[in-house]
Amino acid sequence: MAHRLFEGKKHAASYLKYRVSPSEHLIQQVLGFLEKRKACPFELAVDVGCGSGQGTRLLAQHFASVVGTDVSPAQLDLAVQYALEANITYRECAAEELPLADSSVDLLTVMTAFHWFDRPRFLLEAHRVLKPRGCLALLSYTMDMELSYDGCCSQALNQVCTEFYAALKLYRDPHIGPSTIELYRAAYESIPYPDKEWQECVRVRKAMPLSGYMGMVESFSSYQILLRADPQKAEQLSQDICQKLMSVMQVTSADAEVVVAVKYYYLLACKPEEA
Repeated sequence: MAHRLFEGKKHAASYLKYRVSPSEHLIQQVLGFLEKRKACPFELAVDVGCGSGQGTRLLAQHFASVVGTDVSPAQLDLAVQYALEANITYRECAAEELPLADSSVDLLTVMTAFHWFDRPRFLLEAHRVLKPRGCLALLSYTMDMELSYDGCCSQALNQVCTEFYAALKLYRDPHIGPSTIELYRAAYESIPYPDKEWQECVRVRKAMPLSGYMGMVESFSSYQILLRADPQKAEQLSQDICQKLMSVMQVTSADAEVVVAVKYYYLLACKPEEA
């Protein structure tokens, strides 16, 4: 059974506000893989575990139709509110039980959600719905994001960030284990398709206020687990880390802009013509 997280309205709003979307470069890597294996035009893309739809919307201009799926009504409510593209629709369903016909999907994406699924069942479902020569793309990123500020003090900043991440590791959900990237490596090895690709470290950099970085880390499952277990401890940890970061930066406001470097990894796989 898949794990159900990120479902509360407050958490969904935080997810929409703070989470970093895949870069255009990453999306182009996925599309380039697909284009080499299937002729245009592309009819249907499906974004599974779409959350509030940040990644789903990136696919809209490339496909006749895009479907985002998620188990969370709160996440989908936000996705619908921000879906300005007429060719996007959303459906509430489990990742392992997609309401899609056999061999109907050109591209199936999962952006930072696959680790929460019943992974063997989902991969079987992906195989069912993909067209021959259709492609699967599983993307995610590591928690150990790096900060820089005004071109200086990066080492000192990231020592504080490492302290933050170490404190939160104690609250990781057992379902994802100590290292999420290992789950994706294992999936890459288990997918029987001969035509597949693995990329381990693609850096995506984004400027944001320090408060945005804090909000992003606070949206992670480990922080949310701590917040539910001990709200005072969670809030004190966040305040202490933010104060330490501001001290290193020599600023008095969390509105100061930092550059956050996120390390993405992904696997791409093409369903064979005859499978």
